[in-house]
Amino acid sequence: MNRTPWGYAADNGPACWASLDPGYRLCGCGTEQSPVDLVDARKAQLPPLRFDYGPTRAAIEDTGATVQFNPAPGRGLVIGRHRHELRQFHFHHASEHLVDGTRWPMELHLVHTDSKGGLAVVGVFIGEGEVNAAVEILWQALVDDPESLDHIDVDLAALLPATTKAWRYRGSLTTPPCSEGVSWIVLADILPLSARQIAAFTNYRPANCRPAQALGGRVLTIG
Repeated sequence: MNRTPWGYAADNGPACWASLDPGYRLCGCGTEQSPVDLVDARKAQLPPLRFDYGPTRAAIEDTGATVQFNPAPGRGLVIGRHRHELRQFHFHHASEHLVDGTRWPMELHLVHTDSKGGLAVVGVFIGEGEVNAAVEILWQALVDDPESLDHIDVDLAALLPATTKAWRYRGSLTTPPCSEGVSWIVLADILPLSARQIAAFTNYRPANCRPAQALGGRVLTIG
């Protein structure tokens, strides 16, 4: 089904999403929406995270809202004993999630599905630091011509911080149709990129982040 185009401008941005298309109604009336401000989390013993990441090949897709990378099958995330396949990853500027009211320069979202189609999205905050070699490969592909590239080689493990401590909560997609039932895992450690790398994406997509949504009665944990 074709949906109404959306974006981040005044006439099609987050404040308008729910009114653009009936299929986007949850963007306005949903009760478990994302992103949220990560504050006052409960410490908990949570199922461990194991990332089955490593070198892979990925196709580039410019969605108009962000740049999406679609990796070859075979890489994923195991939560406890439950496996999720990595389907795509993309970036936001600035970060969509906040930490006690503060945004980071960027946020990476790694989108996974399980065998039943359930969604688990890993959020990674990006701050200023050293050059990230894996991201350099991604950015260079965009400069070369994303329309003509159907694959690039990238080490997915280099897109993760050193530890797997994370906030977890029940939320939604952060873009239309804002579907709920998403398991969110936002890593507590930061992935550093150089100032030049952050600026490169900022110039490519000056603003593509949704404002924080109310947590409501949901439980936010960290562990």
